Amino acid sequence: MTNKYNTVIYAGVTNDLQKRVYQHKEKIIEGFTKKYNVNKLVYYEAFDSMEDAIAREKQIKAGSRKKKISLINSINPDFTDLYYGL
Repeated sequence: MTNKYNTVIYAGVTNDLQKRVYQHKEKIIEGFTKKYNVNKLVYYEAFDSMEDAIAREKQIKAGSRKKKISLINSINPDFTDLYYGL
């Protein structure tokens, strides 16, 4: 996820993507995403197990900003908000 100006990148894991993005958009949960106005879904992956999802989240978080941007660009070069297509 990112903010309006695509200056902040946030990676997380959830078992209900639509609900979680809604919570970010409405600033329901205190924390990083609320503080930095992170409310635009620009990339996501689906996994069959939570263990695999968490392992992938850690891999993404360990990468550089450049790698995260490349990952987003691979499927969403315009940084369009994907939430409305879920």
